[in-house]
Parts: sequence; structure tokens; C-alpha cells
Amino acid sequence: MSFLKKLFGLGDGAPAADKPVETQEYKGFKIAATPFKDGGQWQLCGVVSLEEDGVTREHRFIRADKFSDVDQAKEMAFEKGRLIVDQLGKSVFN
Repeated sequence: MSFLKKLFGLGDGAPAADKPVETQEYKGFKIAATPFKDGGQWQLCGVVSLEEDGVTREHRFIRADKFSDVDQAKEMAFEKGRLIVDQLGKSVFN
């Protein structure tokens, strides 16, 4: 059964935070691209985090955008993460 799920792209939608694809530092924030497979396509998903005084705060985001290629989904997650940092900064954690 798991062979068929993998073949047809089913059952691979593990929680995004469990499998970060790659991370980037941006203006003191850390952005993790965490796209996940949904119906044979990659769902745009990521985490923006900031460590201050030994405490890490996180903001998880999922967008409706889907991609056929994981690298595209990863790049768009970084782009969205940078946009969140630029527009909201630390207030994203409020």
C-alpha cells in the first residue's frame, strides 16, 4: 500500500516543520523553507524565526501556492519569508 501512496503522491504530506528543506539567514531572522507534498504537487510552506536572549520565536506560514518542482517551492518560501520580515519585522510574533 505505501508503494502506491508514494507512486501517486499520496500520504507524503507530513507536517512541514518536520522536514526543513533548507534555511537562510535574512536581517537577523532565520527562514526555513518547508514545502510539503500535497496531491502530487509541492505546497508553499515555511518558518520565520528569531532568537533573542536565548529564546527562539517562530512564525509558521502556509500559502495556497503549489508547484510541481520542490526547488521552486523552496525559493518561493524564501521569497515569502523575506517579504514577511520586510513588512512585519518582529511584530510577526505578536
